[in-house]
Amino acid sequence: MELAVISDSHIPERQQTLPDRFRERIAAADHTIHAGDFATSDVLDEVRDLANELTAVHGNVDPDDLGLPAVDSVTAGGVTFVVTHGTINPVAAAVDAAAVETAMERTDDGEITSFDATIESEAGLVLRGEEWADAIADTARARGRNEPGDTVVGVGGHTHVVEDTVHEGVRVLNPGSVTGADPAERATMMTVRAGDGEIEVTLHED
Repeated sequence: MELAVISDSHIPERQQTLPDRFRERIAAADHTIHAGDFATSDVLDEVRDLANELTAVHGNVDPDDLGLPAVDSVTAGGVTFVVTHGTINPVAAAVDAAAVETAMERTDDGEITSFDATIESEAGLVLRGEEWADAIADTARARGRNEPGDTVVGVGGHTHVVEDTVHEGVRVLNPGSVTGADPAERATMMTVRAGDGEIEVTLHED
């Protein structure tokens, strides 16, 4: 079974559209995982229309009315993929909530129209490196105990940094930003072949 793994679309406040080659890969995959930050309901609808099946979670710039869970999972080929966004550092965000709002520009309806990743990063709000991997692996481990599957894989986004590592015994994937949204330097996604409890991961760039 092949899965398309994407995240951090950020349309339209940072980028305008999904790359055509990535749209084709999403349409061809048996299942698509999106690790959050669609930014608008239109983008969520577009990905749903492209995907044969979709597992998606709420990102920190997503409107509440998207109705997406903070954590979700899908099992394919004996592998359970546990998906969460890997959002901003909750402690730092609580201390400096003003920095979160300063980074965003909104319409009167509350829709985010632009986002300054530099403000968010300089305020120390973003989980990165070991902290980010800890959060994704811990979530995968906790959720995976209650899900079928021989193997548990954690999938996250938010940092726009490609990751494929084993963290404390858990395979952790971050496909980067599917549109190359700042601070990513290029558009990236992953395809994953899952079978017999094993996965084969391929990184794609546009």
